Amino acid sequence: MLTRGGEPDTALQHLGQAAPLGLAVAADAVLELRVAILLLDRPPGDRRSPPSAAEAAAGPGLGSGPGAENWKTKKVLMFCVAPPESEAKMNITKGGLVLFSANSNSSCMELSKKIAERLGVEMGKVQVYQEPDRETRVQIQESVRGKDVFIIQTVSKDVNTTIMELLIMVYACKTSCAKSIIGVVPYFPYSKQCKMRKRGSIVSKLLASMMCKAGLTHLITMDLHQKEIQGFFNIPVDNLRASPFLLQYIQEEIPDYRNAVIVAKSPASAKRAQSFAERLRLGIAVIHGEAQDAESDLVDGRHSPPMVRSAAAIHPSLEIPMLIPKEKPPITVVGDVGGRIAIIVDDIIDDVDSFLAAAETLKERGAYKIFVMATHGLLSSDAPRLIEESAIDEVVVTNTIPHEIQKLQCPKIKTVDISMTLSEAIRRIHNGESMSYLFRNIGLDD
Repeated sequence: MLTRGGEPDTALQHLGQAAPLGLAVAADAVLELRVAILLLDRPPGDRRSPPSAAEAAAGPGLGSGPGAENWKTKKVLMFCVAPPESEAKMNITKGGLVLFSANSNSSCMELSKKIAERLGVEMGKVQVYQEPDRETRVQIQESVRGKDVFIIQTVSKDVNTTIMELLIMVYACKTSCAKSIIGVVPYFPYSKQCKMRKRGSIVSKLLASMMCKAGLTHLITMDLHQKEIQGFFNIPVDNLRASPFLLQYIQEEIPDYRNAVIVAKSPASAKRAQSFAERLRLGIAVIHGEAQDAESDLVDGRHSPPMVRSAAAIHPSLEIPMLIPKEKPPITVVGDVGGRIAIIVDDIIDDVDSFLAAAETLKERGAYKIFVMATHGLLSSDAPRLIEESAIDEVVVTNTIPHEIQKLQCPKIKTVDISMTLSEAIRRIHNGESMSYLFRNIGLDD
């Protein structure tokens, strides 16, 4: 407790009690008032220089002098001075947190509700709906000025409508003077179109540019199909991982997981399988020779105009070597799966044909139980029916994408909740805390 001359300084206590009510004077104004009181206490004709800040902070007269007897009265009056009206208006408070869901489809809002429940906040008031002509309309029904706005968007079957809902809401928050606009997009759409294919385009780059142009200042996502997609953005991107939850599911829900082997259904997913195997201290197997997307060199214009030797075009003695065409090898399994549990891991399960073919191959090689682990369960078209009729025993996916209807069609589909990681990321970004806690033990190859 602050004292003056051994006596409790009740005026400072009054100041602390009045501060929440907005009646306290700023510290520099208090010192100026003390200096004025010291000058008033001096006798007429005193030509000494004005008292210093230290003398003013110690109190007038230090318990002696002409004004010592009425110091208590003066200090009470000093601390009860009401601040000017202009100063009261400049009382700037820290911006709050607003959580929105940009989905017009109610089935896509389950993840948003779980995140809000974990954060202990209510969902922001917003209307997202489709006009009769299929135009998307967004109406924000509360103030977002000076606040951190988090927009959660889970991808529905109508992916293009989902993208427009997100872009329009981001732009609406930008024009409403939000302090920051953070997109929470657990599954980044068009992530599989992140490489140039013949005369196609890199759609992921286009989508990233659209999000940044709309006003997004930060992106939270999970298990990008290719980590290089982060380079398409000119804003910070946090690519969270779902593997800790899938690893926990393996350890808790598969009783004999020590007798399991982690399987990559193609060499492209071998790194992910290696990461799971090293963390679980299990073996690894790779399936090589699965069906590839056929590339036709005859219909894409590579041979037009016809390849005719011309002295004007190329020297007669030179010939550009042709690349040997690919030939699909027979399916082989590198690794022993006989008499063991096979756990196939990947980031996306959409078209299940490759997973079904891998399961049949593993059954032929002696695996007695087959699990499929993936972060994003798109499960399009007839995927639930095909899984139910296949040799796969269980498919485990996270709730980055809603798939309640698919679960009703196929009891083999299980869900792992990842809202804990997303809510913690939101909390840390809002509070300005480090995100490194969420990336512990994650190497460059993970």
